[in-house]
Parts: sequence; C-alpha cells; structure tokens
Amino acid sequence: MNFNNQFINLFAEITQSNLKKQIQFLRVENQILRSHYVKHKIFLTEREKNKIIRLALPLGSDVKKLISIVHYSTFRNWIQDLNCPRIKQKDKRGRPPKITLAIKQLIVHMAKHNKWGYTKILGELKKLGVIKTAKTTIKNVLKEYGIDPLNYRREDTWDDFLKRTFQTLWACDFFSKSVWTISGRKLYHVLFFINIKTRKVHIAGITNKPDSAWIKESLGQIKPFLENSDGKCALVRDRDGKFSQEFDEFFKANNFNVLKIPFRSPNLNPYDESWVATMEPSLLNFIPFL
Repeated sequence: MNFNNQFINLFAEITQSNLKKQIQFLRVENQILRSHYVKHKIFLTEREKNKIIRLALPLGSDVKKLISIVHYSTFRNWIQDLNCPRIKQKDKRGRPPKITLAIKQLIVHMAKHNKWGYTKILGELKKLGVIKTAKTTIKNVLKEYGIDPLNYRREDTWDDFLKRTFQTLWACDFFSKSVWTISGRKLYHVLFFINIKTRKVHIAGITNKPDSAWIKESLGQIKPFLENSDGKCALVRDRDGKFSQEFDEFFKANNFNVLKIPFRSPNLNPYDESWVATMEPSLLNFIPFL
C-alpha cells in the first residue's frame, strides 16, 4: 500500500509539473502575440465577456497573473457592471429611449431569477402594462447587460430531458399477419405495448376480429405492467380506428396521458415501428397454419 501511495503521489507531481509548464508556455506565447498588436484594440462581444468572467471567477486572485486580453482593471469593471449594471452614456441626438432604466432593471431581474426567454418576459411585461414593444427590445436589453439567451442559461441538458422522458413513456400499436386456417386465409392482428425505458415488449392479445370488446378484454393483460409504473406516464399511439374511446379512458384512469400522433407520421412512434420492422421479416420466413 505504501508503494502504491508513493507511486500515485509521484504521478500526480509529474502531471502537475507538466501542467505548470504548459500554462507558463501559453502565457509567454500570449504575451508575445499581444506585443505585436499593441496598436490594435480588441473588441469583445458581451457573450465573450461573460465567458471570460465565468471561467475567471473560480480562479480568484490568480486571474490577475493570467489575464492578458484586457487589463485587470478592465476585468474588474466587467464584474462591477455585472453586479451593478450601469447605463452607458449615449449620444443625446435622435429619438429618446423607449424604455426607462427601471424597466431595464425589471427585465434583467426577470431573466436572472426566473430563467425566462424573450417571449415570456415580453408577455409578463405586457400583463403589467409597463411596455408595448417587440422581442427585439428585450433581446437588446439582455445583451446590453451581458445576459445570454435562455438556451445558454439553462442548466438542464437534452440528455437529462430524454432520461426523464424514457422513465415515463410507453408506446403501443398493431401489426398484422396473414394465417392459413382450415376455413381459409385470415388476417390476424397483434396488439403490443413497449416500455421505452426498458425496451420490453408486452403482447396484449392476438385476434382476427379486433373489435372494441376484444380490446377491452386485452387491456386486462397489460394492466399488471402498467401498475408498476411510477407517477404520471404517457402512452404514444397512432390514430388507428381500432383504438376506441374506451381504450383512451382506460389509460387515463390509470394515470396515463394518451398522445395521438398525426396521420401518416410513423417517425413519431419510432420504437414501435422499429420493433415491427424486426418482427415482420422473421414471421415471413414461414407460413403459419391454424
């Protein structure tokens, strides 16, 4: 154990030393590059300023030794403007400003404390009767105070949304298969359900007469699986006429929200379609008889 600890400490020291050398090299290289552009002024956008502030704040006082794109005093002014926004002095010629400082501060407060987008903020301001303008005004105000659009301010990610959705999402559909029987050829229909999270498929029933009475009877086969679901769930289905009103009411009674996809849109129910596409070639490899 002592040997392992010594090895880990040695590896950490080597890695840390290497990182220090890299940082020192980048600092010198940056200083040399900036020395060749002394006469040229660099203009940063509000978003670029926000990125620098966001990465520099965790460094504390060490940022004074690292920052070179602007003077350290300029960086401190950025932070002060972020905490206590100031209105820049503009040329008094032309039209007077349409919104006051108080309204601008209200817009900033809404964006920071509620994480609202341009449309939501504009709607709330109209409800209060304090502003009548377009979303562009809201966008310009937030840009003036260095606030990113909503998609940059959200901590939630697309992967998180998909994980939450998979926890509560089901899908169902029919697929059919021709079967030769003693009385001739008949078309049998299979009603199945798939849990998007586990990808488990549950067969509710098989029949050549998928009427409302049969569907009602088949729902009893799937009910034990539905009772194990946690919280509010959603069931995705197409607009097949075999799905009756009783079908939807059954799932609503079991705390499900039934989502009907538009006509001719199989891409909106991809998990069902993918499973059917896997099953049909297997079934076509032989001709069943009953």
